[in-house]
Order: sequence, then structure tokens, then C-alpha cells
Amino acid sequence: MKNCFKDFAATPNNNKWQNLISRKYPMYQREGDFRSEFERDYTRVIHSNGFRRLKHKTQVFFSPENDHICTRIEHVLHVESISYTIANYLGLNTELTKAISVAHDLGHSPFGHKGEKILSSLSKRDIGTSFWHEKNGLGLVDFIELLEDNNKCENNLNLTYAVRDGIISHCGEIDENYLKPRDEFIDLYDYQKPNQYAPYTWEGCVVKISDKISYLGRDIEDAITIGILDEHLEKLYDLLNSNLGGTGLNNTIIINYLISDLCQNSSPDKGLCFSEKAFKLLNTIKEFNYKYIYLSDRLISSSRYFEVILNEIYNTLASCYNGISASESIKKLANNYPSLYKSFSEFADKYYDFADRTNSNLKNKVIFHDDNKLDFYKCIIYYLSGMTDNFAIKTYQEIIRF
Repeated sequence: MKNCFKDFAATPNNNKWQNLISRKYPMYQREGDFRSEFERDYTRVIHSNGFRRLKHKTQVFFSPENDHICTRIEHVLHVESISYTIANYLGLNTELTKAISVAHDLGHSPFGHKGEKILSSLSKRDIGTSFWHEKNGLGLVDFIELLEDNNKCENNLNLTYAVRDGIISHCGEIDENYLKPRDEFIDLYDYQKPNQYAPYTWEGCVVKISDKISYLGRDIEDAITIGILDEHLEKLYDLLNSNLGGTGLNNTIIINYLISDLCQNSSPDKGLCFSEKAFKLLNTIKEFNYKYIYLSDRLISSSRYFEVILNEIYNTLASCYNGISASESIKKLANNYPSLYKSFSEFADKYYDFADRTNSNLKNKVIFHDDNKLDFYKCIIYYLSGMTDNFAIKTYQEIIRF
């Protein structure tokens, strides 16, 4: 029913409101700024370097020659569009869904989910903790991404709790056909694994579902375009036409069906949910995609390539550490890898407690310590996770070139 969630929206009338708009520290104010708290978050995200780099990060298919194959930034914009439609119909706060949507994948590594698995393996080996993009995304917006304020000082993004919660809560499969927000106002760093908690807001729940709706059909379209599904098309047409009717097959048909079904079947009492038919179709499409797209033999060779690239960059940086001082260790890169040295040292200078830190415009929180080995490894992981696909390849080529 239209507007049936209006009384539960993230607005000042919500009893969670002060928690939702809370920030780690007060936000500077500009005279004449009439944006809401969530609108400020939205613009802070889209002006960040991490958001810009999403256009050169793999969604599913690496380095496509066809300009119309989806990249990570297009996926994010699809999620924004779908979540807006759902939230607007149900009476929820569309400013919040927009802000969560554009931020939700900031923590993704280069080379898509394969890159995420590679970084997780390295992180578990040397740091003892898993790498997962939701937790990394929270760390990026809290500690890594910087914006300049009115006084030309660079500060962390300092987003609201509601948006930060949406970032770390967005992933995880929807195995049960009912999704409701949690009531607990938790420390978001209590998360120990993906999907451990439900989002704190209905808006966060909408983005979580929109994430699934957005990629299933689009990944099929892209796979058809590049020829991965040629021998499975008949099976795919039978699957979709038996459920959706007609003879057309495109992403908008799938999206429209799932959005309409979700809006018609959801209520504050039941939660966000599909009809049994639509929920079965959602899972059937997901199973099809895993079998014939994500686990396709066509993706294996590129996956091996990604593993070589990320391991080589990581090991090159990690091996230069002298066990005492990160600042002195980084200097060892300068002669053999000048571009890598320049890029990594400029990155590290912003987040380390180096004694010679002279940039008075940096007002962000220092998170790494010069004499801590684990901090050095963590710094490398953050650095790698922010790379675009092309920059990672360029860096690898400098390492192997004589």
C-alpha cells in the first residue's frame, strides 16, 4: 500500500532520529546551506575520490571493450534508482536511501569480488582478520576518505550513523522473505562478519534489497552481450518467460516486476517482502547467474591474473618493512619503484603518526603508528582496496619492469 511506511520513515518524528543523524564529531556549517543531514552525506560521498574511482572498478566483467558493460559506479547508480522508487512509494526517506546507495560499495577492491577474496586471504595471513568490503567501506568513510572544509583543512567524511550503518549492513543474502530493521543502536565496529545484523532503518533495508534487484538482471544482460550465455539462452528465456510472460528479455522487465511485487506485498507488520512467486524467481535467477555467469570458465583466467597482480603489489610493499619504522621502510621503494613510492608514501603520510608530518592542513584522525608492523600491513590493504583496476595493473607493470 502506498505510503504505508510513512510513520516509520527516518524523519524527526522517528524515535531513533537523534541516533540516525549523529556523527562522530560536529560538522562544520556553511552560511546559507539548506541541505538536510542526509543530503549533506550524499554530496560528501559523490565528491569523494573513492566514489570517483568506482567508474574504473570491475562489477562482474573485467576490462570490457564494450562501453555499455556495467562497472561498479553504474551498479551503485542502479541501486540508487531502485531504492528511490521503492522508498518513495512506501513513504520512506528517499534522501537517506540515496546517500546509502551511492556509498554502499565504496569499500570494494579492484577486480570485483575476486579482488575482495584475494585481499581477504592476505589480510587473514598477515593481520589475522578477514577483509570484506562492507567493513572496509565503513573504515574508508570513517578514516580514509578526506574532504576539504571551509578553512582548506582536510577532514574525514564524518557521515551520519544512519548512512554508515547502511554501508556495513547492506550485504548478505536475503534467505528469508521478510526483512525488518533492528532496534539496537550498536557500535558499528561490533560487526564481526557480513550480514551479522539487520540494518538500523527501513531505508537501509530497502537499499539492501535494491542491491539484489539491481545486479541480477543487469549481469544477465552483460553476459548475453559478451556471449557467455549463448548456449544457455533457451533455458534462460524459458525461465523468465514462464514467470514474467511475454517474449521480451531485459533488465527493466525484471526490475519492474520485482519492485512492483515488493511494494504490493510489504507492510510494517510483515516487513519488506515479495510474494512467494517473486521470491522464488529472485532466487532462481540468482542460482542461474552463479552457475552460468559468476562461475563461468570464461572468468577463470582473469581471476588468476588478478591474484598475481594484487599479491605482487602487496608482497612488494610488505617486504620493504624493516620491522621498526614504516617511514624509513617506505623510502626503500624510491629507487626501484618511483611511481609506487610516490603513490604509497603520499597515501601513508595522511594516516601515519610520522614525526616529520608537516602538512598542517590535515585534520583527519591518525590511525597508523610508525613502529607497528600490523599497522603497516593494514595500511597496505587500505591502499590496495582503493585502487582502480587500471591503476593496479599499472603498478604491477612497474614492479615487473626492468
